Amino acid sequence: MEFSILYWLQGLHGPVLDRLMTAVTFLGNGGWFWIVLGLVLLAGKRTRKVGLAVLLSLLGGLIIGNVFLKNLVCRSRPCWLDPSVPLLISSPHDFSFPSGHTLASFEGAVSVWLYHRRWGTVLLVLAVVIGFSRLYLFVHFPTDVLAGAVFGTLIAVTVHWVLERRCGAREKAGGKSCST
Repeated sequence: MEFSILYWLQGLHGPVLDRLMTAVTFLGNGGWFWIVLGLVLLAGKRTRKVGLAVLLSLLGGLIIGNVFLKNLVCRSRPCWLDPSVPLLISSPHDFSFPSGHTLASFEGAVSVWLYHRRWGTVLLVLAVVIGFSRLYLFVHFPTDVLAGAVFGTLIAVTVHWVLERRCGAREKAGGKSCST
């Protein structure tokens, strides 16, 4: 069933969408966009906690998703299993499950959304499009992208919970206030 979805998506290809999807997927390469966003937010006094949440979520996802799950599940990519589909990007060398692009995107977007709904919503739309690009480009199965979205969301919510609990305890003890 997953291949039928991917093959159907191949019928959507055209010059404009091909360029758009390769550009969008580039934002997720190595999580660079989300790392930069986290650092920019960390630099601002009012957004420091959001930046910390983004960066801690990305670190958690790197360990859980890219180091542990990918190597535990060892799922082949669709482009490895059916090399007859032409790729618009280089074939990735790591395993498929979960989608690291989607994982990082949801970690970053959900982290921002938990503090700032408006900007977080914009970033969630971007995260969904990045996840979709991985399907469009034939480098992930739909369940890889779904797992990346779910794990990314869970990691971001967990980091948010820990930060809020830590800041609440710190403020109760009369310590310095945590800024959002």
